[in-house]
Amino acid sequence: MNVKDLYIDYFVKKGHVHIPSAPLVPENDPSVLFNTAGMQPLIPYFMGEEHPCGPRLCDYQKCVRLTDLEEVGDLTHHTFFEMLGNWSLGDYFKEESITYSFEFLTDVLKIPVNRLAVTIFCGNENIPKDTESAEIWQNLGIPKERIAYLGIEDNFWAAGETGPCGPDTEIFYWRSNDSLPEKFDPEDDRWVEIWNNVFMEFNRHSDGTVSKLPKKNVDTGMGYERIVSVIEGVNDNYESSVWRDIIKNLEEISKLPYKGNEKSMRIIVDHIRTSVFIAADNAGIKPSNTDQGYILRRLIRRAIRHAKKLSIEINSNWEEQIALKIIEQYEKYYSELKNNKETILSVLKDEKIKFNKTLEKGLKEFEKIITKNSQIDDLTAFHLYDTYGFPIELTIELAAEQNIKVDEEGFYKRMKEHQEKSRTASAGKFKGGLAGNGEMETKYHTATHLLNAALKEVLGSDTHQKGSNITDERMRFDFNCDHKLTEEEKEQIENLVNQWIQEEIPVTKESMTKEEALKRNAEAMFIEKYPDILTVYFIGNVSKEICGGPHVQNTKELGIFRIKKEEASSAGIRRIKAVLEPTE
Repeated sequence: MNVKDLYIDYFVKKGHVHIPSAPLVPENDPSVLFNTAGMQPLIPYFMGEEHPCGPRLCDYQKCVRLTDLEEVGDLTHHTFFEMLGNWSLGDYFKEESITYSFEFLTDVLKIPVNRLAVTIFCGNENIPKDTESAEIWQNLGIPKERIAYLGIEDNFWAAGETGPCGPDTEIFYWRSNDSLPEKFDPEDDRWVEIWNNVFMEFNRHSDGTVSKLPKKNVDTGMGYERIVSVIEGVNDNYESSVWRDIIKNLEEISKLPYKGNEKSMRIIVDHIRTSVFIAADNAGIKPSNTDQGYILRRLIRRAIRHAKKLSIEINSNWEEQIALKIIEQYEKYYSELKNNKETILSVLKDEKIKFNKTLEKGLKEFEKIITKNSQIDDLTAFHLYDTYGFPIELTIELAAEQNIKVDEEGFYKRMKEHQEKSRTASAGKFKGGLAGNGEMETKYHTATHLLNAALKEVLGSDTHQKGSNITDERMRFDFNCDHKLTEEEKEQIENLVNQWIQEEIPVTKESMTKEEALKRNAEAMFIEKYPDILTVYFIGNVSKEICGGPHVQNTKELGIFRIKKEEASSAGIRRIKAVLEPTE
């Protein structure tokens, strides 16, 4: 049985409800472009909101992280990965959480106890040392020599600069054939982290202070790719069963062995897999020069560059063959891969064609450069890379044919500067933090429901939300529409929303089955992402929408709704940017 199935089966038997994976593109969370952790979509429930499926939950969550993009190509890094998680929302706490993790690893996965070690929070001026967790681990059979106390940087987890947080205990596995040391040294990289149990009982405020949350919560996360490689005894994640068939497929396409070509092959299969999942998301992401579309474009083009390094015939359907193998492997778990198969293949092919044209332009640019220069300086080499996608190896190879030297050292210096800038930007865009659920964000969340209802009134009932993004300063709302809105349409939409605000309509919620919600015509952005029991928010007779919250209690709290901009987002998708202004 697959580890994902074993995991869900174990936790369901322990009273957890299996909830579906949230989409890769998060709703109403401007701090990240993609969901980066299993707990991310559950943030309102850690803050005290009741989950319609109850207090015990488990799932496997699709995640994308890009802070280590340049590391992909080594033994362990991936841009897309799956996170196995189980949660307690005010139900069990440390003893049950640690015991469940220990039992699953040792009884279900048969991992020897003597290959395990743990770290625990050492405490600080605000939060005491976590001796309780240490005692639980020792009672289960982990000797005290295998327990290390670490500080806030290592064993304290926070959802962001503010919000839910708490100490954690991390479980490590001895991933080496070397003899096992008696004492655990967290600095020894032969010990690899496999599971993290966060005891989320605090709320961090903007001034750095912490207070107790309404309930004590448990949030755990275990990387699927890593645990599979551990139990299969491989040090290279790409040699595990997760990747075996996909790598074999690439070997057949390239007519080259994996050994000796590892880096390019890892980058190709990793980036194509991530691109398949992004393109499959119902948010309808297409390659572009901004936000999620930029990441999708960058991943596909990087995969193409490495396919060229392996001398793969780029104009063949090589990317389709790999994508189909990935879809076949994952469609049992993620139905959107099967449902959006044609879209996925089209996105990959179209971007490949565009990039090939860019490369052709780059070759022409290269010819111009060498007619005017006796060498290629660092700026020119980087321009060829950044604008035309020329890997430095290609520039050097072409230049060598003309007996022209390339400032390779200068190029790598510029490349490093570029990566540092990207990493700095990523710290904001991909930090894995979560948007606040403060007063303004909550107001904007409710306003998106009113806007959705107004669009249906003005443009027709087949108008649906395709995405949204909320901060404490504004809202952004994407919807399907085949034309630019007229001034009259914008005015009608704005007036309707403000009319409903002035009517002081109560906002209520009900828990019900998915079937009941559909029967009652509740609006849902992506129905398949919701569990069998869900929450429907009602704004009088104006709106009924499946949603996780949070919302205001009455529309009168919203203020005045103003549309600031209406523009195209992508083909057939329009975007409204709006603000809420205080009433005078």
